Amino acid sequence: MPLGLTLKDMETVEELVSARRRIRRGEALYRAGDYFNNLYVVRLGFLKSTVMSSDGREQVTNFFMAGEMIGLDGISSNVYSCDVVALEDTEVCVLPFDRVEQATTTIQTMGKHFQKLLSREIVRQHGVMLLLGSMHAEERLAAFLLSLSQRFENRGYSRSEFVLRMTRAEIGSYLGLKLETVSRVLSRFSHDGLIEVNQKHVRIFDPEGLRAIVSAVDLDHSPSPVTASPMKIQKA
Repeated sequence: MPLGLTLKDMETVEELVSARRRIRRGEALYRAGDYFNNLYVVRLGFLKSTVMSSDGREQVTNFFMAGEMIGLDGISSNVYSCDVVALEDTEVCVLPFDRVEQATTTIQTMGKHFQKLLSREIVRQHGVMLLLGSMHAEERLAAFLLSLSQRFENRGYSRSEFVLRMTRAEIGSYLGLKLETVSRVLSRFSHDGLIEVNQKHVRIFDPEGLRAIVSAVDLDHSPSPVTASPMKIQKA
């Protein structure tokens, strides 16, 4: 919950959640062009967002894990602008946007919290532009691993050992790299003692070494999805 809420305000925020929705691996939460009416907060699982390029290729634009908000792309045009697909069995909390609008209007603290969420999305987009526009392959992958590490730690998990829910091809699509390049750089990081990779399991041995690779990049502005924290929604 955002700080500074009264008991009545907290009850109002809890009522934002209309339902929980389960999505099986490979199923879509929504598709580009679908009518926008809900925001979603990931309760369990992992998802990706994708768009289609002009030549028909799928481009990964984001990954989402527990505690992160999905659906902000639909606010401006009243339709969702991308596909969001589950990378594993997933559960999300459904927040009807009309309820969110009402809460942000009537509860000042909620309004400020939502403004921060939107601001973080702008910062994330700037981070993606930096990542794709000025970083080499090693820098992109090091920044990606450090960003994942931080996000896992923020949610109470290990920052040094985790499972990649996405494929190497999906990582490459997100980072603007070929599959072969992703595999080669991961192997190089492993050979240099920075990480250990066993299929999708990753252990980070030398985070400072990874940071040195992206030395000129402000990791606070590296691309990571909007998080719903500290607003933790538990209602069924």
